[in-house]
Amino acid sequence: MRHWFKDQHFRSLLKNSGYLAASRIVAAVASLATVSLAAHGLGVLLFGALILITSYAKAASGLSKFQSWQLIVRYGRRALDGEHEDFKTSTGFAFALDAVSGVGGMLVAVAILPFVAAWVGIQPDQLWLALLYCTLLPTMGAATPTGVLRTLDRFDLISWQGTAAPISRVILVGAAYFADAPFGAYVAAWFVTDLGGDLFLWFLAWRELKRRSLLDGIRPTLRPESLPGAWRFAIHVNLNASVQAVWGPIARLIVGGLLGPAGAALFRVASALSDSASKPADLLAKAFYPEVVRMDFSSSKPWKLMLRGTALASAVALIAILVLVVAGKPIVSFLFGKEFLGAYDALLVLMVIPFISVFSFPLPPMLYALDRPEGPVRARLFGSAVFFIGIAPLSWRWGVVGAAVALVLGNVATVLVMLIQLQREYRRVRPPKPA
Repeated sequence: MRHWFKDQHFRSLLKNSGYLAASRIVAAVASLATVSLAAHGLGVLLFGALILITSYAKAASGLSKFQSWQLIVRYGRRALDGEHEDFKTSTGFAFALDAVSGVGGMLVAVAILPFVAAWVGIQPDQLWLALLYCTLLPTMGAATPTGVLRTLDRFDLISWQGTAAPISRVILVGAAYFADAPFGAYVAAWFVTDLGGDLFLWFLAWRELKRRSLLDGIRPTLRPESLPGAWRFAIHVNLNASVQAVWGPIARLIVGGLLGPAGAALFRVASALSDSASKPADLLAKAFYPEVVRMDFSSSKPWKLMLRGTALASAVALIAILVLVVAGKPIVSFLFGKEFLGAYDALLVLMVIPFISVFSFPLPPMLYALDRPEGPVRARLFGSAVFFIGIAPLSWRWGVVGAAVALVLGNVATVLVMLIQLQREYRRVRPPKPA
C-alpha cells in the first residue's frame, strides 16, 4: 500500500476527504445528540411529526434541485490553472438553476401540501408549521456555493461550514429539551439552523470568490452557450437527484403514510444510525468526483484511484457496521429511549446499505466523468421502481422492518445497474491488452 501514497490524486483524495471527515464526525455526534434530545423531549408521536415536516421540505427540495455543484466542477475544473471563463459561466448557470428551481419548488410544495398532508401523515394542526418550513427551499436546494468551493479546492471551508448547523441545532434543541418547550420550538430550532447553515455557506463562497478576484464576470444565465452539453448534463443530474430523494425524505414520508408518525419515527432512528456507517463512503464520493474528472480514462489511473478509494472506505465503514450490529440495541435504548427499541430490527436490515455503499460510491462520479450522466438516472429509476413495488406490501406485512427491506432491495438494484454500465464503459475506453 505504500506506493499508493506516491499517487498525487490519491493524496489529494485523502486530504480533501479528511477535511470533510473531520467536520462530519463533529456533525454526526451533534446530529445524534440532537435526534436523541428531540426523541426524549417529544416522544414517538411528536418526534415522528417533526420528521415528517422536515422530510416533506427535504423531499420537495430533492425533487426540484439541480445538484448544480456538479456543473461547476465539470466545466470549471481548470479554474485552478487560471482558466476562469468556463468557471464563471458555469457558476452563473448554476446560480440561475438554483434560483429558478428553489423558488419554483417552494411554490409547488406550498400549493400541494394541503392536499397531500393527510397522505404523508402530517396532522391538520401541524400544517402551518410544514408550510412555513417549505419557505427554506430556495436556500436548501442551492448547491452553487458548494460547487465553487470544491472547484477552488477549498474543502477546508466546506468542512467548517458543515459543523455550523449541527452544533447550533444541538444547542437550540438542548435548550428546548431542558426548558420543556412545546413542539413548535423544536421545529423552529430546525428551521433557524437550516437557514443559518445555508447562508453561511453562501458567505464563504462569496468571500473566496472575492479573495481571488473572480466575482467580476459571473452573471446568472440560463443560456450557457460556451458550455457544450451543459443543459443535457444539468437535466440528467437533476433527474438523478430527484430520483435519489426516494431513498431519504420521500421514503420517510411513505412510511409515515403507511404506518403513521410512530412508524416514521422508528424508521428515521434506524436510518439515522445506518447512515452514520455510510459516512466514509459519502465523504470519499464528494472528494472523488472533483479529482477523477481531471483524469484520462484511457489510462489506468482513474480506475486505480477508484479501487484504492473503495479499499480505504471499506476499512473504516466495516468497523462502524460491526459496532452497530453488535451494540445496536443498547445504542438505540441509550440515545433515544426504550420506546424506540422497535427500530433495532429495522436497523439490522438497513446495515446492508452502508455495506453496499462502501463498494458503490465511485460509480456515479465515474459515470459522470465519462460523460454518461444518464447512467445513474437509469439505475436509480430501476431501483426506485423496485422500492415502490415492494414498500406497501412489505410494510403491511412486517411494519418498519418491511419498509427497511424494500429500501435495501431498491439500493441493491440501483448498484447492479450502475455496475453493468460502468463495466461497459471500461471496455469502451480502455485499450485492449496486447496479445
